Amino acid sequence: MKKIEVKAHAKINLSLDVLRRREDGYHEVRMIMQQIDLKDIIQIEEYSNDVIIETNERMLPTDSTNLVYKAWNILSKRFNINKGVKIKIEKNIPIAAGLAGGSADAAAVLKGLNELWNLNLKEKELMDIGLEIGADVPYCIMGGTALAEGIGEKLTRLKSFKNKLVLIAKPSIQVSTAYVYKNLKIEDVKEHPDIDNLIKNIELDNVNFVAKNMINVLETVTINKYPIIQKIKDHMIKCNALGSLMSGSGPTVFGIFDNTDDIIKCKEELKTWIDRVHIVRTI
Repeated sequence: MKKIEVKAHAKINLSLDVLRRREDGYHEVRMIMQQIDLKDIIQIEEYSNDVIIETNERMLPTDSTNLVYKAWNILSKRFNINKGVKIKIEKNIPIAAGLAGGSADAAAVLKGLNELWNLNLKEKELMDIGLEIGADVPYCIMGGTALAEGIGEKLTRLKSFKNKLVLIAKPSIQVSTAYVYKNLKIEDVKEHPDIDNLIKNIELDNVNFVAKNMINVLETVTINKYPIIQKIKDHMIKCNALGSLMSGSGPTVFGIFDNTDDIIKCKEELKTWIDRVHIVRTI
């Protein structure tokens, strides 16, 4: 039986702006996506004609609602492949965290099956298929640093912003993305990120400017409902983070640091009252 291993990397948003609510209910966004080295490890092997999903994370569904099942289903039907697979997910990315863990897993399975089944699909073809699974999946296939527009599917690769020191903190609360977008009042948002200026400074590798000018307009909803998010942000700044922001619709908060001692100290302090804290780097 053929078996392959693929990595599924988490993402953070260096800024997130919502421009308007579309007539179809989706929101028009403009955001800067950045992959980090926090990752799930996925093993895929051929297995009869069914799909078995196994994972070390008890909260993760292992049925057809899992996005990796949808990735297998869409590829097998499109290319008329009557082969089952066993998919083992070593889950390290927190679930429902604003880090695109599910989308990253689906993207990794699309890439893995492309190799396992010798489909020879190009990146753009995989991204188009990924969009049918979810808006973040095309970015997770592309990776790196990117500008995302539309509903997140229009992607422009940016100069790499890799090797930046980042602290990730995920409090033990569940945030509904639907709730956040439903309660966002765009007309009341006072501060929007200057995405174009951030892109210029990413090209200059100006980590100080980028960190200090990050804005996520969804915080206007999430912090009101969950004040712990602001508390984590404030603590990271107190620990000398260059800047701190909520990723996606939350609840994960990240801080960009330029000093190893500061980030280690901050991690140890946050660990006393936050469940999941990781030191990572951008890739």
